[in-house]
Amino acid sequence: MSIAKIRVQGRWNIPKKDPCIVVSNHFSYLDPFFLVYAIQRPTSFLMQNDIGVEPYFLWAPMIYGAILTDRNKLAPSTIKQSLYRIEKKEVLGIFPEGGMKGFELAQAKPGAVYLSSLANVRVVPAAVHGGNEGWENIFRGVRSSIRINIGKPFGPLDIKGSKTEKKEQIDAISEELMCRIAALLPDNEHGVYSKDKRIQAYRKENGFRTI
Repeated sequence: MSIAKIRVQGRWNIPKKDPCIVVSNHFSYLDPFFLVYAIQRPTSFLMQNDIGVEPYFLWAPMIYGAILTDRNKLAPSTIKQSLYRIEKKEVLGIFPEGGMKGFELAQAKPGAVYLSSLANVRVVPAAVHGGNEGWENIFRGVRSSIRINIGKPFGPLDIKGSKTEKKEQIDAISEELMCRIAALLPDNEHGVYSKDKRIQAYRKENGFRTI
C-alpha cells in the first residue's frame, strides 16, 4: 500500500477459505483499509450509520464491503446481511468497541460475540498500530509506519441458557475478546484493560512480539 509502510504479523491465523469474524481496535478511519490489506480475502465491515461520517469517507464502502448498523443495537437487517456474508465464506470485520473512542481500548459492545455465536464461526483478534496518524500524514506527504498483528483464532462460541445467563456469557467473552486485542497492541494502548493479567498469557499464546 503506497500511502504507508505496513508490517503484518500473524497473517497465517486468517483461515484460507473458511469464514470467520475479524475483530480489531479502531483508532483511525483508515483501519478498514489497512485490515483489508492484511487479511487479503473478501471482507465486509460493520459500519455505524447512527452518527455522521465525514464527506470524504463516504466512498469507503465502494473500496471494501460495508454493512450499515446502529452501534447501540443490532437490527435484524444487519444480522441477516452479516450471516449472508458468512454463508458466502467471506470474512466479517467488526470493531467491537462500536466506533472510535480515542487512541486506547474501550469496553466492547456485545455484537461481535453475539454474531460469532449465531454464525458458529471462529473469531480472529487483530490490532492496527499507527493508523491514527495515517490520514494526517497523507496530506503531509509522509508515509506512516503501520503495524498490524493478527492473533490466534478462538471459538466457535457456544452461548446457552436463560436470557440472563446468555448476557453474562456474552459480557465475559467480550472482555476476553478485548484482552486478546490488547495482547496485540503496545501497553500504553490497552486503556480500560491495562491491568488485566490475561493479556500476557495471550501474548505468549500468539508466539510473536507485538510491536
